Amino acid sequence: MKKKFAAAMATLFVTVGGFTASAQDKMSETKIATFAGGCFWCIESDFDKVPGVLKTVSGYTGGKTDNPTYREVSRGDTGHREALQITYDPKKVSYAQLLTVFWHSVDPVDSGGQFCDRGVPYETAVFVHNDEQRKLADASKAQAMKELGQKIFTPVETAAKFYRAEEYHQDYHNKKPLRYKYYRWNCGRNQKVEKLWGDKAYTGIPNKGKSS
Repeated sequence: MKKKFAAAMATLFVTVGGFTASAQDKMSETKIATFAGGCFWCIESDFDKVPGVLKTVSGYTGGKTDNPTYREVSRGDTGHREALQITYDPKKVSYAQLLTVFWHSVDPVDSGGQFCDRGVPYETAVFVHNDEQRKLADASKAQAMKELGQKIFTPVETAAKFYRAEEYHQDYHNKKPLRYKYYRWNCGRNQKVEKLWGDKAYTGIPNKGKSS
């Protein structure tokens, strides 16, 4: 099962959108990608396990409030989403491959949040930093819609100012592993992603084909 999962992910990396890293990516040392995928504890945990990802930061973006706090964002009136800023090595992983991981680790057909977390702060989004990222994001979104045969509500938006979340949120899956696993399981994230995407689901490095 583990080999089957790894093979499926390798195939996804190659085929989604039909794109590879751009020439500019290959020449640069690092690049930035920004995604909103529901609870940032979970999306950070997933991307930390992707080869080529060098650094991840949980934070808030897309809203109207400067220097928002977790409490303010959680109220839902700032317009910010919980998001993840990723620094990656384009020689090891392309932006197209990161998009593949993103789509297959979330429920993009949910317009009201993600899993047990509801409201604007937990809605999904791809925040693009340049025209090349937008081109790749639009193509991968179209491919994901084709795979699912359903409308995807995840928008592709121009990246706005990103605010780092409070320190206790950073690397929460490592700081509080038992609490994190308890939350993730009870929120139903893995269960819903696997039901939606089947063998293409990405929930982190697999254990017997699935992550805990």
